[in-house]
Amino acid sequence: MSLVTTTKIVSAATGAEAAARCLADGGLVAFPTETVYGLGADGTNGTAIARLYEAKGRPSFNPLIAHVPSLKVAEQFAKFSETSLKLARAFWPGPLTLVLPKIVDCAIADLATAGLDTVAIRVPLHPVAREILERLGKPVVAPSANRSGHVSPTTAEHVRDDLAGRIDLIVDGGAVAVGVESTIVACDGQPMLLRPGGIARSEIEDVLGIKLNDATKATHGATDAPLAPGMLESHYAPRALVRLNAKHLEDGEVLLAFGQPLADADPSRLLNLSPTANLIEAAANLFGHLRTLDRRNARTIAVMPIPNRGLGEAINDRLRRAAADRP
Repeated sequence: MSLVTTTKIVSAATGAEAAARCLADGGLVAFPTETVYGLGADGTNGTAIARLYEAKGRPSFNPLIAHVPSLKVAEQFAKFSETSLKLARAFWPGPLTLVLPKIVDCAIADLATAGLDTVAIRVPLHPVAREILERLGKPVVAPSANRSGHVSPTTAEHVRDDLAGRIDLIVDGGAVAVGVESTIVACDGQPMLLRPGGIARSEIEDVLGIKLNDATKATHGATDAPLAPGMLESHYAPRALVRLNAKHLEDGEVLLAFGQPLADADPSRLLNLSPTANLIEAAANLFGHLRTLDRRNARTIAVMPIPNRGLGEAINDRLRRAAADRP
């Protein structure tokens, strides 16, 4: 397979129709969702999905999320239980991915599910994403639109920087709203949190009336094939090293601040996720700030402590993976 040489960028106002045509022809399209920009391929087209893996440099054992326009369409590919229906009705459309048993003869390509008997599926909220899905009439597998292991993209410019010349089309819908990927919950048994994300654990537990089991700690450092996207240990990584829970700065470090910056920080060598310590603002800024600091050619990005509550859990998960030992 050969990568494309030209990547076209179109506006959201006119891009949905072009995106649907490109996907139908087996092309790769980056488009905005409410979480991050996704890199889409026709979820029923194994060849297109193989191109997607190639474009991202993504490990083939890391499954992909299938995006569909509604719960009714999702039921054409996955088996829903009373529990998973409750979550879908509460949070779809929105940043929740459910890992569910496949139906018999599921049309989603095996390559997209990494050979598992389950499928990760969600209904996005972003109007551009929804229009593309409705026009195409097929599920779209769409991991984050960046090279595998790099910082996830929250603007079309981030996508261009990582994937220009490797994909066919970018639909520019401006900056995304949430800024971290979807929360992933497995519902093929007792509900289990596989990845923290745009919906807090507490919101999900309130709907279910029970505590979620937690697979995230058990998978840290694992080398086995992950059950869902984003569960590789070294992931979301900038080129610079990342040092967490920084209380001071070492020589040559740049600072990713949260709230009041460290007293010894040079204002010209820091970015603040949220000067008011707002976790929603911090989540929206996370990947963009990491990218900007990474361009300053520092050896290490020092990160101030982030509270591990609400969206802070997802932020800390991404930062921990960015700081993990590199393979």
